[in-house]
Amino acid sequence: MAPKSPGEKTRYDTSLGLLTKKFIRLLNESPDGVVDLNRAAEVLEVQKRRIYDITNVLEGIQLIRKKSKNHIQWMGTGIFEDAAMMTKQKVLRGELAELARTERMLDQFMQDCALQIQQLADNETNQRYPC
Repeated sequence: MAPKSPGEKTRYDTSLGLLTKKFIRLLNESPDGVVDLNRAAEVLEVQKRRIYDITNVLEGIQLIRKKSKNHIQWMGTGIFEDAAMMTKQKVLRGELAELARTERMLDQFMQDCALQIQQLADNETNQRYPC
């Protein structure tokens, strides 16, 4: 098999699987999960028929629904939990762990202070001085 020229697309480049991933990315970028199929065909640089292949399957498994002519809406869950959200959750978990460490340290500090106050109050030398 001859190597492909730089402008020529490989079989993988035109695969329905890759196209589906790109289509899902478009859904993910849409703030309300609605995509115009004409725009999708333009952005993905494919025939509208290829977009219909994807939407027919996704509609069949009830992950999308027709919102209006040439517009579909994502109905599934999990698509919008993208890498940015996962990163934010990781950062928040780290902050929560740090706050828990700080809370434990403050609790220990308060216990140490209470013990020192008790020791000062119990000290016979200090008992001569009224509070």
